[in-house]
Amino acid sequence: MAMTQDDLPRSPGKSSGSGDRGTSSLGRSSSDRLVQFLQKYGLLVALIVAIALFSALRPDAFFSATNARSVLTLAAPLLIASIGLTIALSVNEIDLSVGSMIGLGGALAVCLMSFYDVPWVLAIVAVLLLGASVGLTVGALVSIGGANSLIITLGMATLLTGIEFSMTDQRTIYTNLDPAYVAIGQSYFLGMSLQVWIACVIALFAWVLLEKTETGRFIYAVGANPNAAYLAGVPVRRLRIFGFVSVAVCATISGILLTSQSASAFSNAGQPYLLPAFASAFLGSTMSPDSRFTVVGTVVAVLFIGVIQTGLTMLQLSNGAINLAQGGLLIVAVMLSRLGKSKGQT
Repeated sequence: MAMTQDDLPRSPGKSSGSGDRGTSSLGRSSSDRLVQFLQKYGLLVALIVAIALFSALRPDAFFSATNARSVLTLAAPLLIASIGLTIALSVNEIDLSVGSMIGLGGALAVCLMSFYDVPWVLAIVAVLLLGASVGLTVGALVSIGGANSLIITLGMATLLTGIEFSMTDQRTIYTNLDPAYVAIGQSYFLGMSLQVWIACVIALFAWVLLEKTETGRFIYAVGANPNAAYLAGVPVRRLRIFGFVSVAVCATISGILLTSQSASAFSNAGQPYLLPAFASAFLGSTMSPDSRFTVVGTVVAVLFIGVIQTGLTMLQLSNGAINLAQGGLLIVAVMLSRLGKSKGQT
């Protein structure tokens, strides 16, 4: 009688392989879930770890309500500037003039009050109009004129800095400021700095705009594929211009908060915010599975950077070390963002 394959004896040291495949599949699924969790919540986990680390290193100073309020107050101008940049990046545009716009916006408001006795309300309105005009100009040159946003905004940054230096003569301006203007940056409401409440309102408005409105869906569509969005009837040019206007207006608001808090304007005050603003936007994009720039991600990233800056300062590290940390965070954020996009395309 002929023997079949099933009649042959099996070696006790070998298996059919189904168990191995099941174990391997289980391992892969667990690994995939871990990767998905870290991609979505990795930045939030990093924020919690940073808070725990600095609290352990400096428990007497870092882990306190006073320090928490200080971190939030210092983060407010950065958050506002980063939100404007988030909107521009969402339409796949870049704006390197955000730091210069912060400096010029704050300096113009102070100079109008100090040199020309302009009422503080009119000074703020003038600064906001200036920001909107700069954003419209850059947006028109890029979306209608076809210019490269990187080059245009780099040139605009130099131009704005030149105007600021000429206006202030590179001196600190602090005379004849209206107390009501100073109160914007120095007053408190419900135990929290008014700056924090202003930043929260702007963040909430931007979140609703991007996540809950048709305009927000159009913005993300332009960022994903402008040609397809145009063929679908999306107003691509107007949305790209809106992105640049958002950056400029938010930057001027940040400048107003900075100068009202210090009750003065000094040269190049906005440049230190350029790198952290980009780092916040790109770090925040790592919280989205498809690496979208989102308001929630930007808020978490700003808090993370604020905690890192405050913690490193409390450890009495040099400004060079803090700059190294910020630059490293931006590099890591960009690479994680690219990794997320490449995974989404596979």
